[in-house]
Amino acid sequence: MAQLQSIMQRLEARGYRLTASRLAVLAATLAQKGHFTVEDVLRRCPGIGRATVFRTMRILAEVGVVCRVLLENGRLHYHLSRRGHRHHLVCMACGDVQDLDRCMLGDLIDSLSRSSGFQIDGHWLEFYGRCRDCHSQEQVEVGV
Repeated sequence: MAQLQSIMQRLEARGYRLTASRLAVLAATLAQKGHFTVEDVLRRCPGIGRATVFRTMRILAEVGVVCRVLLENGRLHYHLSRRGHRHHLVCMACGDVQDLDRCMLGDLIDSLSRSSGFQIDGHWLEFYGRCRDCHSQEQVEVGV
């Protein structure tokens, strides 16, 4: 309950209205375990429009409640963000997604912004490959 109150305060502080639909989407989001899709949230929010869920998820990503994860197959997933902005390692074999502990692109982004004159407001980065277990299993299967 404290988490919900904290998020509601962040939303209000940024000027977002706390409509019944937004609160329902927020509650459904907080009830998710692991990675989830908009469809998963929609199933928990009967009667709330798809566009409302998408807009609310965009807002929740903006305020750091969720992180977006683009899977290798192009599907967009979300997960609750305990520590704000994250990059991810996505296993193309088993689908596991691991958070990287911190963003190491700050200096690169600053340099790019200065050299291009482009004000960068955000970024999104996923690394695709094979997790340790899948890579080890592949090595065993090919006899390496």
